[in-house]
Amino acid sequence: MLGRSRLTLCCAALAVCLFGAGVLVSARERPHHSPGSDYAATGLPDRIVLTPGADPARELAVAYRTDSRQTSAEVQLAPALDGPRLEERARLLGGSSRLLSTENGDAYYHQVRFTGLQPDTAYLYRVKGADGWSEWLQFHTAAAAFKPFRFIYLGDVQDDILTLSARTIRQAFLSTASPSLVVHAGDMVEQGEALIHDDEWGEWNQAGGFYYAEVPQLPAIGNHEYLKTWNPIAGKGRHSSPYWSLQFALPDNGARGVEGTTYYVDFQGVRFIVLDGTAALHLNALESQKQWLEETLRSSAARWHVVIEHQPIFTCARAKDTEVLKAAWKPIFERYNVDLVLQGHDHCYSRLTAEAGHEAAIAAQAAGSMQGPVYMVSVAGSKMYRLNDRAHRQPDRAAEDTQLYETVEVESQRLAVRTYTASGRLYDAFDLLRDETGGKHLVEPVSKLPAERACSGERGPDDLPCTAVSNLHSSIAP
Repeated sequence: MLGRSRLTLCCAALAVCLFGAGVLVSARERPHHSPGSDYAATGLPDRIVLTPGADPARELAVAYRTDSRQTSAEVQLAPALDGPRLEERARLLGGSSRLLSTENGDAYYHQVRFTGLQPDTAYLYRVKGADGWSEWLQFHTAAAAFKPFRFIYLGDVQDDILTLSARTIRQAFLSTASPSLVVHAGDMVEQGEALIHDDEWGEWNQAGGFYYAEVPQLPAIGNHEYLKTWNPIAGKGRHSSPYWSLQFALPDNGARGVEGTTYYVDFQGVRFIVLDGTAALHLNALESQKQWLEETLRSSAARWHVVIEHQPIFTCARAKDTEVLKAAWKPIFERYNVDLVLQGHDHCYSRLTAEAGHEAAIAAQAAGSMQGPVYMVSVAGSKMYRLNDRAHRQPDRAAEDTQLYETVEVESQRLAVRTYTASGRLYDAFDLLRDETGGKHLVEPVSKLPAERACSGERGPDDLPCTAVSNLHSSIAP
């Protein structure tokens, strides 16, 4: 067994939790389980999540969970035959296994890397538990060179994961033909101190089901994937949840000191660059990410560049923009002509193309000016914040009290970005068109979109009580 270690999570008296090796996490309320759900590990594998390697034409990885009887990682990988005799062509692969003890009992998390794959090729795999194998699951490697594809972008899922947020995730998959990737802008779970974290991750996995096991997932870490910590020597701090490194087998090519939460992936002509805003703001990892971001963009030969981060540069709910990140990263985005910056955290919708505001964006487009990075904020889950004053004049389009998902069609000279509500209605649409000089222009191909969704006083856009809460003087962690 490779990399085996034991992680423990236990709750002690006086509402204090001891996590791992000497890190204390306070709990103000008694934790509760998801009603009617039991997320303990069984003899059959679950929580199967596929992630890309840095070069997903030749490498991907899978993470999955079993009960404590299955102590080693065992995966069968086979070419995607058209007949049923898959096992005869399968080869057995091993990997790493780590034991995690939670309120739901002991479980092993396993990770296996698929290396030496052929580009643009279909494969099948299955994973082993003590009582048997999972079903065969199919994935397709990326092409070695540019090839058109589409991907899904999801903002914060976070709350009511199975009851309310799952419908957005499932609608995104059902309505998007053959997505090649899924981008998550952080806060996949709440991980509040009053919740059972293992149940939340159980709900997150159940919400995506086999889609997460067959379509590679590109997650950015959010502040809720960190746990606030305290101990008598160091005082207050933050510690990334053990689930992050167990659930996602990510490329090891990130910034110094935050290799586990920053990384990049080159997929069919797009370089996806994932940043860790929480570590930059609170864990002294701003400068290392700044240097790494610049080098990762400078060295790229990709046709398009997409940055994923949790905390937005330009906010649509909070009173102030994330000025520290804006000062450090925005000049680099502009210098290297980043195309899209996909973000979460604000629990509202915003598509911003000009810092000076929507009117300035219209004037710039009419004058034929080149388009710089497009900054987007979106929310897939049920937790909603009220729009700030700037959201009515700065973004090109905004929304509150609305669950959303995005699709992005990648073509040689065009990125076609579409935003849909959880019910599947088109809410926003724009294309980034690249000209022969490499410059970009933004066009809005849909002449008539629905009216912007916003609360009016205490009434929401569905003519029901508004669920969005004010965040203008937020005590919520940045």
